[in-house]
Amino acid sequence: MMKIIKYGDPVLRKKAVKITKIDERIIKLAENMVKTLHAAKGVGLAANQVGIAEKLCVIDTARGDKKGEILCLINPEITASEGIVKFEEGCLSFPEIFAEIDRPSKVTVSYKDLKGKDKEITAEGILARVLQHEIDHLNGALFIDHMSKIKYILLNKRLKALEKETKGK
Repeated sequence: MMKIIKYGDPVLRKKAVKITKIDERIIKLAENMVKTLHAAKGVGLAANQVGIAEKLCVIDTARGDKKGEILCLINPEITASEGIVKFEEGCLSFPEIFAEIDRPSKVTVSYKDLKGKDKEITAEGILARVLQHEIDHLNGALFIDHMSKIKYILLNKRLKALEKETKGK
């Protein structure tokens, strides 16, 4: 199990570096991230959320009773997007903090899988949102960067407390 980094740790703002070699270390990292994701009951996790600034994220596509698959995306990039939809988001690095965020409703993402194969996925709905959220992490952006100024002001006290708690550890 890996420790999930909380808001206030500078690694969350660090732009992740491209992975140039998919070796045993990267495969083990992905496996450990999936275990951590499941233990935290999350839907997505980026490597910098576990303290590693490399372009890797894992996403569990299961929803409710519906079985899904685990996506391991290496060096993911959004290549196309369309529409805009507002929906509530949360983040494992921001416990108990949620906000409505505007994001494209449909995205196409190119990435490499754990075997090094070039892949592309086009997604809508929750999966599109999770892909964007995790890719934001890899680019050093956080969901709070997308919230309205009013919502940010309302959450500012809680954000400052979380940041202080994180930096105090």
